[in-house]
Amino acid sequence: MSGSKRCLIAGNWKMNGLLSEAEEFIAELRENPAPEHVELALMPPFTLLHPMNRPLADKGVTLGAQNVYYEEKGAFTGSICPRMLRDANCHYVILGHSERRSIIGESNAQIRSKLNAAWLHGLEPILCIGETLEQREKGITNHVLAEQLAILKGAPKDKPLTVAYEPVWAIGTGKTATPEMVVETHAFVHEELKRLGKDCRVLYGGSVNPGNAKELMACEGVEGALVGGASLKADSFMQIVEAAAETAG
Repeated sequence: MSGSKRCLIAGNWKMNGLLSEAEEFIAELRENPAPEHVELALMPPFTLLHPMNRPLADKGVTLGAQNVYYEEKGAFTGSICPRMLRDANCHYVILGHSERRSIIGESNAQIRSKLNAAWLHGLEPILCIGETLEQREKGITNHVLAEQLAILKGAPKDKPLTVAYEPVWAIGTGKTATPEMVVETHAFVHEELKRLGKDCRVLYGGSVNPGNAKELMACEGVEGALVGGASLKADSFMQIVEAAAETAG
């Protein structure tokens, strides 16, 4: 793990979580073992943003959302605007997750519009990038990632950004990239970001769990994790945080 930036462990609950489960999670959440080196964040569904805001803040956890729309307000049924996220005290917002790209059909142009809207309202995007298994087997991983990162061309250099590399074939499948794959791909992503004038954290995501977290967090160029299913329970989430704390600094 790179030591120059504070590590981020962010939990993406996806379409999971009722109020009772959120209350149970918060009650069981342990103290951050290394707050000076590791930052905690949680992205529950929209329905839980307001009720989880204060309790998470009391535990030292930053709040984030899983998506946002790029319009200010208006007749966009089912959408959430950046001001609504700020009203719930969100700092982060996940953009470009592979599930949004593949299931909802979000384009790079739409994701860039969301980036601009997030920045306009003081949100820090966590931009997700990643290749499918077919693309990796064809040897075009770097081409795919460069294309997804190209939306940052011309973006303001002073705006906050975190990037999450999530190989699509490893999300929710139980498969994880080998440490060699992670190091090689993160090196490329960092180099591409540098070329685009962005110096930001790059997280790894894709079936991160307590069993593989320490090995993944020890990889050069990895500055945290975007955690899916393992973030739904406070115990497994904190085990990942503790693994990150051991390799941070």
